[in-house]
Amino acid sequence: MQESNFLNSFGRLMTSLEGTSLTYKEKELILNKHIGGIILFSKNFESQSQIHSLCLDIKSVKQNIIIAVDQEGGRVQRFKNEFTPLPSMQDLGDYAIEKNNLGICHEIGWLMASELAASGIDISFAPVLDVDRETSSIIGNRAFSNDPKLLIQLADNFINGMNEAGMQATGKHFPGHGGIFEDSHISEPVDSRSYEQLIELDLKPFTELKDNLGAMMTAHITFPNIDSVCVSYSNLWIKEILRERLAFHGIVFSDDLSMKGAGDYSMGEKALKSIEAGCDMVLVCNNYDGTMEVVDAFEKNNVQTSSKITALQNSANIDWSDLVKKDRVKNIKNLIKEMGRA
Repeated sequence: MQESNFLNSFGRLMTSLEGTSLTYKEKELILNKHIGGIILFSKNFESQSQIHSLCLDIKSVKQNIIIAVDQEGGRVQRFKNEFTPLPSMQDLGDYAIEKNNLGICHEIGWLMASELAASGIDISFAPVLDVDRETSSIIGNRAFSNDPKLLIQLADNFINGMNEAGMQATGKHFPGHGGIFEDSHISEPVDSRSYEQLIELDLKPFTELKDNLGAMMTAHITFPNIDSVCVSYSNLWIKEILRERLAFHGIVFSDDLSMKGAGDYSMGEKALKSIEAGCDMVLVCNNYDGTMEVVDAFEKNNVQTSSKITALQNSANIDWSDLVKKDRVKNIKNLIKEMGRA
């Protein structure tokens, strides 16, 4: 692992916070060189102004840090109240096709990203590129469609909207979580399909949209007919398939290593396995002891920081009070109400 330029150096671990403001202990943690990201959840949110203040506080402790959230829409939307209630991607996709208006995906991607950028957030872990409608217990209506061709068109518009707002998109969950029922938060899913079957379906969105994505997130799934280990720990999946065959040059995140799907290894082992397999940054969420174990493992194993991650910092300069007054925002909110999902 090569030494990166210190001035643009980001730690390889993304962790979470306990509450709605930074504690002294958390400030000390953020200062650790191995911490390069913070992911926020509903427990960290009270209001738009509070979350903006929290983000400013985080960046005042360390500039070289990525602040992230899962603001997909539907049942996965961490910030509410003043934030626009977003439809699920399945509802959005159905509406866009019914009205022959794929541009609404662009508009909602732009609005989601603009609201977050105006609040100090660098990235939303979106969009979901899993091909599904009702097969998976955890994906379902988080997916645009079970038709990969339609999904690619819908997601491409959504991604372009995010990009217009200055935010890089993260495609998840590579190489596809939509083909099995099991939830990797609570089990260790196994998908017995072949690589050829995945190429024909689940891999298509990742393959077609790779050049428009700033990042991808791995799925904690094992495909035993392709590799014997979980994707997040697989050199074959990350280095050979994603990097070499698909020629993806963006950031690779592991999904949360606290999830059951990440296996029964120690947290330090999980993080090192992910880094060695080719992940640029690993996530350890809602697990302080696990976070500290990874910091210790990274230090002992001389895991180097990365300059690549700077590409994910949000480039926008958006003022919340100006944003909410825009006619464009009002029009998008009216369309969401028309969908009957707000």
